Amino acid sequence: MINKYLQTIFLTLVVALGTMQGQEIQIFTLDDFDLKGEVKFCLVSTDYGKEEYDFNKKGFLTKAVTRYNAQDYDVVHYKYSNGELIEKRSESYRNNAFDSSTSIAHFYEIDSTDNIKIEERIFSYDKEFLDEYIYGYDEFGDLISIKRTNNDGTDITLIEHKKFKGENTVTYMINEVPLKSIRTSTQKPKNKPAQKIVLTKEYLKGEESYAFEEVFSLDGKLMAQQEFEFNIQTKKFEPTTRTSYEYDDKGMLIAEVAKRGAGIIKKEYVYQYDKAVEGNWIKQIVTPDNTYTTRKITYYPEETKVIKE
Repeated sequence: MINKYLQTIFLTLVVALGTMQGQEIQIFTLDDFDLKGEVKFCLVSTDYGKEEYDFNKKGFLTKAVTRYNAQDYDVVHYKYSNGELIEKRSESYRNNAFDSSTSIAHFYEIDSTDNIKIEERIFSYDKEFLDEYIYGYDEFGDLISIKRTNNDGTDITLIEHKKFKGENTVTYMINEVPLKSIRTSTQKPKNKPAQKIVLTKEYLKGEESYAFEEVFSLDGKLMAQQEFEFNIQTKKFEPTTRTSYEYDDKGMLIAEVAKRGAGIIKKEYVYQYDKAVEGNWIKQIVTPDNTYTTRKITYYPEETKVIKE
């Protein structure tokens, strides 16, 4: 799915630029980049620069490079052990020189003696301690707390899980003040396939501020998104932009229609594919803007099987 692919690029950029907000640890794989088969390397060319991605044979992302120009780029290295992320290094290069002041390293330790607990420690390349996050999980494997400690002190984000009549609501709170809530449910519209509905609300100083509702097919495709803004006078959320998505038989996004009031913006996506059996796209054209993204993909060579007589 293209939306997921672009979102992953954004997340990689954020990491590379050194943001250190605590969030559930995520391992990126080929699926997150809309890639199939035994892909070893993918070069993405966009209007802002180039992205390079390296993958191991298990399909895990091991290296991500964001090139803004010939001299300025960011690199993120990922290291794994037994399928778990144990180290992430975000390095900045400016004027072709390594910048230690903006480069950071993340180290992870997993304690599974009781319920799973993951410790993340963040250091600058000048060996200065920056942050420590401890992620706590319950017996069902759900994230229930994030404890952050740095030179400014300690704060704890609690994650509350509630299930009621087929709805699952996850609420993030710090000092009992809500930050974000995510409500997930499954619905079966009349004469339509079942779908998953995800409503996300964001809070500012404990007050409702912004929300968006996403509709997914049961195989994970984003079918529609409705955005809301909170009206302070009426104390209610009011719908703003609604975007719908259409896919082809391969599951590729081919149309996107955004409606806000009387205004309508439509985009269509056209793809060119490589000749490999996996059928990865190597060029995406967006109309009517006529912008495009290209990808050069390198695969691992096929292993030669030895037949014993």
